[in-house]
Amino acid sequence: MAESLNERIRETFQIEERDIKTFSPLTLAFIGDGVYEIVVRTLIVDQGNTSPSKLHKMSAHIVRAESQAAVIDSLQEILTDEEKEVARRGRNAKSNTHAKNASVMDYRKATSLEALLGYLYLKGEDKRILELIKAGLKKGNFI
Repeated sequence: MAESLNERIRETFQIEERDIKTFSPLTLAFIGDGVYEIVVRTLIVDQGNTSPSKLHKMSAHIVRAESQAAVIDSLQEILTDEEKEVARRGRNAKSNTHAKNASVMDYRKATSLEALLGYLYLKGEDKRILELIKAGLKKGNFI
């Protein structure tokens, strides 16, 4: 079975395993934001070679909090109980920051999605990450 990207990074940089259940939801969201961003950017780049500003504009509507909120809402019926719990913790996390152009609820839901993706990434569940992102983007008519 192929190693996950997280496993390869840990091996390359000799990073010890940690119990991911000890990470705060906002820490999970921090890494999950990057995971979501790289998947979306990969999808956008696949649509054609163009200027970075155009690529940014193409991806911006997918990665904004409102869109991420729609994605996590659309996934509720296919999440496992464990995934729902991680997402709930992300949604309820108290953050000192907020999105400039998003409602508080959309921002919390976006954090929920990011926390879930971060959790799955740290568990090495790349296939599940892609399955969920694909389902959410399709249901939300983003792809």
